[in-house]
Amino acid sequence: MTLFDAGGERPRRLPPEETPLAASTGEADGPASSERLKLVVAYDGSDFHGFAAQRDVRTVEGVLSDALEKLLRSPREMLNLACAGRTDAGVHAWGQVVSIDMPPDTDTERVRRAVNRMLGPEVVVRSVDRVPGDFDARHTATARTYRYTILNRAVPDPFLARQAWWVPAPLDVSLLRLAADPFIGEHDFAAFCRRGPEGSTTTRRVLASHWVSDDRPGVLVYEVRATAFCWQMVRSLVGTIVETGMAKRCPGDLLGILRSRDRAQAGRVAPPQGLCLWEVAYDDAIDAGQPGASPR
Repeated sequence: MTLFDAGGERPRRLPPEETPLAASTGEADGPASSERLKLVVAYDGSDFHGFAAQRDVRTVEGVLSDALEKLLRSPREMLNLACAGRTDAGVHAWGQVVSIDMPPDTDTERVRRAVNRMLGPEVVVRSVDRVPGDFDARHTATARTYRYTILNRAVPDPFLARQAWWVPAPLDVSLLRLAADPFIGEHDFAAFCRRGPEGSTTTRRVLASHWVSDDRPGVLVYEVRATAFCWQMVRSLVGTIVETGMAKRCPGDLLGILRSRDRAQAGRVAPPQGLCLWEVAYDDAIDAGQPGASPR
């Protein structure tokens, strides 16, 4: 059996030991019933048109579904794939969570190794765990954490160009910290979101909004945690906070912008390459299988 690599160009043959999924039964096609698995997935989103599958463009869901479909040897519709957050084009993930259905007694470690051989290092399955049948990567989530990385130096860094927004103008870190505070709590974030479908709400509850420490010179990392996010909300927050760090706005202006619910009052949308879906939270029993934080 052959498959294509992440670029869709060179055919590759699955190693024989990676072919069966229902390891305990030896049945390649698996029985009719299934069990639900939780995958924690990391990816470099630079060369993807976002996570969600789209016709005629390369997406994370598309390449992941292709790989799993080949392993399962059945149509991708049987996977029942769901994700915690549909990241936009160019956005990365360290802790994206995907739920799928697989045959009972699937060898989870074999799934992880096989997918990583096909798609890594661009897309990597960090862990695979069995979860209850009613688990859904999106709807069962209790909170999501995003991190946005800025390189604030006079000279850009080619090794950070795909993961950070280069801002050469000096930023006042004390102003950045003050500008992040007003977003904590439940607010209508219409001023910081792209308009969604008619009837949808832009009210969200933000649990944390702060800048985290980073040892790399000139690297600034903003972290925001909420029960849910609007479309382009984090990038809009960052764009406005950065204008505050440049002293183009006062920190006291941020609450007024938030209350205005007017998108025209906020700043630019920060570019996608600095954004990373960092972590997704579930209840304690499900979170017990969550892998540790990224090494620095």
